Amino acid sequence: MDYVGRLSAHLPPATRLLMVKADGSVSIHADDRAYKPLNWMSPPCRLEEAPGVWRVVNKAGEELRITLEEIFQDTSYDLGVDPGLRKDGVEAHLQELLAASPEALGEGFTLIRREYMTAIGPVDLLCRDANQGTVAVEVKRRGEIDGVEQLTRYLELLNRDPLLAPVAGVFAAQEIKPQARVLATDRGIRCVVVDYDRLRGIERDELTLF
Repeated sequence: MDYVGRLSAHLPPATRLLMVKADGSVSIHADDRAYKPLNWMSPPCRLEEAPGVWRVVNKAGEELRITLEEIFQDTSYDLGVDPGLRKDGVEAHLQELLAASPEALGEGFTLIRREYMTAIGPVDLLCRDANQGTVAVEVKRRGEIDGVEQLTRYLELLNRDPLLAPVAGVFAAQEIKPQARVLATDRGIRCVVVDYDRLRGIERDELTLF
């Protein structure tokens, strides 16, 4: 596998899992990691198939070239419409509180809509920042990598809409895991740790630093 774009990368021949999703994305997986592919191409992109080679090219002209030496299994599944992750009671209430007080996400924030529907599920909150820019907000009780991945997919889709783009991302949670924060920062997503009790109007007796 060879990637040609802003940086060049090469993967030597090995047994891999190639995944082509309905949104057009292509990813290459190994068997030694839980979630992150070895390399991938996000949509929109086009897949060109020829004997023994796949060429995946995105709109910027970056290319993922995959050489196929042997195919062990070729299977296709229609997964249907994904209902999205369902929030527990605390997450749902946290989303409701942030919708009522969007300024907790940033100075000058206003709410456009709660549960803004997209083709791949609802964005928790769609807001405007102080500069009238569009912001998609993913709300979690505990912020982990899967939440960042979910918000990334929403942002890729929303930024195709000329009426909304450019759309920034905010990942809001009571607690954000270090790995999730690193991934979010790498993707240009701002992390916000929210105080559930303070949003509910409950002042703590303990001293806080900030």
